[in-house]
Amino acid sequence: MNIFLWIVQVLLALHTTMGAVWKFSNSAEKTMPSLKAIPDGIWRGMGVVELLLSLGLIVPAFYEPLAILVPIAGVCIAGEMLLFCGLHLYSSQTKYSPMVYWLVVTALGAVVAYGRFVLNPF
Repeated sequence: MNIFLWIVQVLLALHTTMGAVWKFSNSAEKTMPSLKAIPDGIWRGMGVVELLLSLGLIVPAFYEPLAILVPIAGVCIAGEMLLFCGLHLYSSQTKYSPMVYWLVVTALGAVVAYGRFVLNPF
């Protein structure tokens, strides 16, 4: 189980880092019209937070006393993806494929959080 959780953590960290880089190079409205409600400053701030969450997912590999950051990062990433789903639903978009993607990432964040809180804590 530990190896599985590490694989998911590394993949989620890579995904979140790519999302942060995307946020620095594109506006929310360019990314998805339903996300245009997010102001540009908050959008860029989310990118900074995502970089920190990515570090929180992998830093226990190098410094174990910070292991509590892993489940916190998983919960925060899942929460961000649920926020995107809510904004998408609120904007009355009829195309639900972005929500499927966000819900899959939410599930991965939840698996990491549950796995590190309950199943296999550090």
